[in-house]
Amino acid sequence: MSNSFSLSFTAGPDHIDMNGHVNNAVWLQWVQDIGTAHWEADARPQDRDAYLWFVTRHEIDYRGNIREGETVTARTWIPGPPQGARFVRCVDFVDGKGKTIVGARSVWAMIDKASGRPLRIPSEVAGPFMEG
Repeated sequence: MSNSFSLSFTAGPDHIDMNGHVNNAVWLQWVQDIGTAHWEADARPQDRDAYLWFVTRHEIDYRGNIREGETVTARTWIPGPPQGARFVRCVDFVDGKGKTIVGARSVWAMIDKASGRPLRIPSEVAGPFMEG
C-alpha cells in the first residue's frame, strides 16, 4: 500500500441537511480537503510552488452517516503509480465505532502553474506519496 494520511472531521451545524445528517456535498468537500492537506503535508516545497491539482472524477459510496457533533476519521492514500497527469486517490471515512461509513475514489490531475496545462507527473513528485 502507498503512503497514507489521516485527518478528522467533525460535523457542524452548517454540514447538516434536512435529513439530520451530513450532506452529500459536504462529504465531497471533505474528500477534497483531505487530498489537499495530504499534498500540503507531504509534497516537496518546490512541487507545491510549481503545481496545482484539480479533480476530474469522484465516485462515492455511502454506507452510513453522522450527525451534528459527531466525528469521523478520514484516511487517504494513492493506490498506485500516476498515469500521465493523473493520480487515483482513495478516501475512507470511519465513524467512532470503527465502521467505514463513506468511501470515495477520485481522479486528480496535476497542472503546471506557469502554463496552466496538465503535466505528466514526474517520479520525484509522486515519490513522497508512494510506499517504499
